[in-house]
Amino acid sequence: MADALVFAKTGQHLDDLQQAIARGTLQGKKYSEIAQEKHCNESYVRDVGAKLWQILSKELEEEVTEEVTKVTKSNFRSTMERLQFALFSSNVAQDSVQIRNINICGEARQPPDTTNQNPQNKTTSNPQQTPTFHHDLSEMPKLGSFYNRTAELELLKKEILTEKAQLLTITGMIGMGKTALGIKLVEEIKHEFEYVIWRSLETCPTLAQLQNNLTEIFTEGDNQTSPLPLMNLMKFLQNHRCLIILDDIHYLFMRGELAGHYQPKYEDYRSFFKQIKERSHQTCFLLIGWEYPREIAQIKHPNTPNLILTGLDTASAHQIIAEQGLEPEANGSRFIDHYQGNPLWLKTVANFMVELGLTVTEVLQNQPLLFPQDLKDILQQPLAYLSEPEKQLLSLLAKENEAIALVKLLEIAPMPYADLLDILQSLCRRYWIEKTDHLYGMSPVLRPYQF
Repeated sequence: MADALVFAKTGQHLDDLQQAIARGTLQGKKYSEIAQEKHCNESYVRDVGAKLWQILSKELEEEVTEEVTKVTKSNFRSTMERLQFALFSSNVAQDSVQIRNINICGEARQPPDTTNQNPQNKTTSNPQQTPTFHHDLSEMPKLGSFYNRTAELELLKKEILTEKAQLLTITGMIGMGKTALGIKLVEEIKHEFEYVIWRSLETCPTLAQLQNNLTEIFTEGDNQTSPLPLMNLMKFLQNHRCLIILDDIHYLFMRGELAGHYQPKYEDYRSFFKQIKERSHQTCFLLIGWEYPREIAQIKHPNTPNLILTGLDTASAHQIIAEQGLEPEANGSRFIDHYQGNPLWLKTVANFMVELGLTVTEVLQNQPLLFPQDLKDILQQPLAYLSEPEKQLLSLLAKENEAIALVKLLEIAPMPYADLLDILQSLCRRYWIEKTDHLYGMSPVLRPYQF
């Protein structure tokens, strides 16, 4: 019934979140519980709920009852029950809502997070209508365990929703949880966009293939009878609020070269990202990967912020190793710091220790610390992208027990000064070395690796 009232007022059926709010309210759930179920921010759920009650109140006042009825979360159930009885008694169900098919919350007319193809949901001229959501998240991985990234989430939401950033990147060493953070972000803000599309570049689509895929989705969502011309793609992005996530961006780049060099058949992505960055539009592209394109790194721009994801806080890292079955120990923080708070590294090493019956204390008493084969296999993926000069420089840094200055690097590195600077920049962009107070060094966990 609520769905019918909203449709009568706005020309749109209840979306997935509105249905969850109505259904949850009927079941006596709090906003916080509904927000948790839908992976949304509680304040956002409250805002959507307030607008829903306002629409229902207006429709009840104008179309169904002669007296003013202000719908709230607390009286929603009783209001719907009174309305159902009134409609049945006055026999007006044929004119407004079919009593024999009463549906207080409204059933989902489409699978969640997919394009809505119901012709009843076409755009109308009603100025108060809410946009129909077209969410294609078929390539988005399922979110598993998620650990505290509150600060990073809030920063991303601010950049996207408040600052209207057009091109963002989430980068960091493999295993830091970049994709998981992107998934959590999408779950919390997807209802702010008409279109939300997640695509993985692991299959290495060309730019033409990606654009064709996007235009097919936009054509279907915009009720076009023929494909949207590629030249109109930017115009569509200017007229519609879209969030497009491109995960695994690093697969576009060449192996054996310095950071950010495109493979020949993906060079046109360079001009595409440049166009997205510089032209005015309503869309946000979020790029996720081990490294980011050189054209983004070269020019700092307020519309293209980069979030570098680092290790988890100590409490979250302790939670990870506890979940793997390791007993908490007083010196656990040293163990966590050694593996840089990297979620995947910690899980891998902790699982290895549990299998062998090792404790944190035993591991810390031996040097070098554990570097199991499973962790080597994980690091082999980004290592395959390094150039030979980069591997050569890492081998030299691995022999140093602490970070060293550029002057000393020049003494031990058999390469010209200009080449050394380019290599250092590339390794920093790939997060294989750390720069602190003009000193360059490697994480202790990486030093045993044979480069």
